[in-house]
Amino acid sequence: MTEKVRVLGTAGGALGLGVFAATIGACCAFPWAVALLGVSGAVALARLSFLLPYSLLGAAILLAGAFWWAYRPPAVCADGTCNAVSRRPLRVIVWAATALVAGMATIALTSW
Repeated sequence: MTEKVRVLGTAGGALGLGVFAATIGACCAFPWAVALLGVSGAVALARLSFLLPYSLLGAAILLAGAFWWAYRPPAVCADGTCNAVSRRPLRVIVWAATALVAGMATIALTSW
């Protein structure tokens, strides 16, 4: 598995958990959530509110893995023929995912 796939996978997983946490946290606090989900959908999400801390912890762990893969030093080749690829795009993706997850966590925790 390439580093790009690992970083994108972990950052995407963290975003998914952040969206889940924001949805759980906002299900009953905002009137539009009830309008979009209906009363039964809002009640179903309210029952999942105990998962909020676990989903935020999972997102933090996935982001930590993404940062580790994006910022770890490249492998040193014995014969010196390694092709050094820039990791800057991966690092931008990880920082953008971190900002989005932090925003979603703020939404989830202020309405929880």
